[in-house]
Amino acid sequence: MSTVKAMDPVSELREAVISAAAAVRGDVHEGEAGAAPSAPNLERPKRSGQGDYATNAAMLLAPALGVAPREIAPRLAVELAQRLGEALVSHEVAGPGFLNLTLSDAWHRAGVRHVLTAGEQFAGGGASNPERINLEFVSANPTGPVVAASGRHAAYGDSLARILQHHGHSVHREYYVNDAGTQVLKLGESVRARALGQEPPPDGYQGAYVAELAATVEGAADPAVAVSVVAERAVESLLERIKQTMSRYGVSYDAYFSERTLHAGEPSTVDRAIEQLQRTGHVYEHDGATWLRTTTFGDDKDRVLVRGDGAPTYFASDVAYMESKRERGFERQILAVGADHHGYVARMKAAFESLGGDPDSLELLIMQLVHLVENNERTKMSKRRGEFVELDELLDEIGVDATRFFMLQSSHDRTLDLNLDLARSHTAENPVYYVQYAHARIASVLARLGPERVAQALAQDADWSSPDGELHPAERELIKKLLALPAEIAEAAERRAPHRIANYSLELAQDFTAFYRDCKVVGVEPHALESWRIAICVATQRTLALVLGLLGVSAPESM
Repeated sequence: MSTVKAMDPVSELREAVISAAAAVRGDVHEGEAGAAPSAPNLERPKRSGQGDYATNAAMLLAPALGVAPREIAPRLAVELAQRLGEALVSHEVAGPGFLNLTLSDAWHRAGVRHVLTAGEQFAGGGASNPERINLEFVSANPTGPVVAASGRHAAYGDSLARILQHHGHSVHREYYVNDAGTQVLKLGESVRARALGQEPPPDGYQGAYVAELAATVEGAADPAVAVSVVAERAVESLLERIKQTMSRYGVSYDAYFSERTLHAGEPSTVDRAIEQLQRTGHVYEHDGATWLRTTTFGDDKDRVLVRGDGAPTYFASDVAYMESKRERGFERQILAVGADHHGYVARMKAAFESLGGDPDSLELLIMQLVHLVENNERTKMSKRRGEFVELDELLDEIGVDATRFFMLQSSHDRTLDLNLDLARSHTAENPVYYVQYAHARIASVLARLGPERVAQALAQDADWSSPDGELHPAERELIKKLLALPAEIAEAAERRAPHRIANYSLELAQDFTAFYRDCKVVGVEPHALESWRIAICVATQRTLALVLGLLGVSAPESM
């Protein structure tokens, strides 16, 4: 037997506004679904005293009706009152025609009940068109350990996957292992050189890790063992190290996809991709090389698929890998790529369209750089080498939770300055500490009350009445923040923006702190009021745990 997912209170309110606007417009019969010329907004007013929510529906209706918005707004309020009944306490026309709505205490209490009833599924499953998504992130060359900058890619990709899944999509997390090509052979040459007590070639790899590989890779100094074999063994060792770092960071993958597999078999995946491109008529020969006419699809120049010596290019491998994802049935491909990949976006979309794919279903997200800041100065923070900072070093310094939260606090398309001093601190200025402390504080409150009292307060028939019949303003603000999460998750999923969830978690913790300051919980009289505030605490704690989980950050019971 199928069940229909309950709509959250704010979405129900938004639907009522849309229905009321359609009725005012007059082109639908009462009770039928309809919409204004453009979907009206439903927002929290920026100033207190302007109601709980505001809509611009009257202003959107004005051009169609030929009437001033301030004349339409009262008609809209009448239609809304019919739909919302006692839930709508009052309304006010403001500014050029905004309609401010004040909702009843009962509506707010029902909102808390919705959060508690939804449980772990709160704010989930909102995707109108769930997709099977391949999400590729990090994919750093296995020629060195994971650097701190890749920590941003890893936190971003992992959190985005969690958000997309909670929103209702199916997400396959993938790491593309560049284990073929000249960079791998250079690694083998570098390890061989160190094993023989020599300096790596000028275009080889430096760093203490190369010397470590030289001491541990079997046959590194043995001339009977081919350099290509040394390179393969070094890549295996580094890939295992990468997996360990990702695991420590709380990041898991469904697959580590080897580039070498694209060149295996007769015909190989690369061969088949090129043959498909040839069938579309977008491939040509020039100067002994095989080219793809990507300029047809908006690229600034055509791209080489096969060099004059018969060797396929990295571009050919990338095209084949993209086609392999299509063959595996993914409806959307999302790739988080480095800040230096702007030109890569156009050529890959052109190649995808050449293969017959919809370029809009291929998303390449440009990740900006990370700078570590200490004592108000950008620092390398490297203890063992000066070339780069390993992600493991950063985790040693500030921990997994702080690293992930700070990496996710700002939009991925902005350069990030990660303040190490702030990340180490156990103060309210440290955002991750502040959010986690709010969760731990609620756990402490609930522990003082005991499980039986908490269960009693959450019971379906619990009395949540207030002695004066009115909610405290801090209660109302906290509840509205809780009910904002479905829209926040929808925005974060659709805009590929985990930073929205990081910011929401901080705002929720701040609203809870204000509530806890102004509203006594344990021992407040009467008993029903204590039950009500216990319920608010539990709803907030669960929501904090949910959003921290979407960020890959722990929700501690004590601190």
